[in-house]
Amino acid sequence: MEVHHHPHVEKKNFKEYFLEFIMIFLAVTLGFFAENIREKISEKNREHDYIKSLTTDLNDDIKNFDSIIVFEKTGIKQLDTLIRLLNHPELARQKGDEIYYVARQGPREFPFPITSRTLDQLKGSGGFLLIRNVEASNQIIDYYNHFSPIKLLENNYDREFSEYEHVAALIFDPEILRRQESNTGVIMRSNDSPALLTYDNNLLKQLAFTVVQMGGSRRYRLGLLQAQKLQAEKLKSYLQKEYHFKKE
Repeated sequence: MEVHHHPHVEKKNFKEYFLEFIMIFLAVTLGFFAENIREKISEKNREHDYIKSLTTDLNDDIKNFDSIIVFEKTGIKQLDTLIRLLNHPELARQKGDEIYYVARQGPREFPFPITSRTLDQLKGSGGFLLIRNVEASNQIIDYYNHFSPIKLLENNYDREFSEYEHVAALIFDPEILRRQESNTGVIMRSNDSPALLTYDNNLLKQLAFTVVQMGGSRRYRLGLLQAQKLQAEKLKSYLQKEYHFKKE
């Protein structure tokens, strides 16, 4: 009869079990910390990319401010010329070409094109949570909030412009206005001193009053745009310094 012997199983002592536990624990812990570090690096890189993109948006805004500010200053001067001519009917008769030109060109205004690509991404993806610099986050939000008064003023100007058009239609000959407009939409002087439909003093004064209101809105808007441009430049400089970007 054969006798079967059970294989000998070497029993581990407590120290060996404890050592295995420590090794497993260390492996899991190091893996956790490694993943946490990887996520921190990824978030830091995303924050860096968002801020870099935002400084590009600010640079675009600054260029747009420069163009709109020049446009506003020119428009204000043209509105002042229009007021002067409307207040002196005899002068308006002598300078028909000038009054038609500034009546068409001066009231034109364009809304400021805010560059908000990065801001929209930050809002849509919860990206503001990635910006660990609280002061930077606050300054970014404050900058974009300051566009609200500018937009409100633009809406108010639209109403003033509608009133202007209503009265101007009674004074200016549409045939002359169309003749001043090129195929590309550029307004040109007609160089033939065209006449107004009427030189009624009360009607001219009514239009002049509307132009005064429009000019006031334009001056106020100009001040807001100049202040906002300074804020854009300060924010851009601050972000470049805090995140160590090269100045453009």
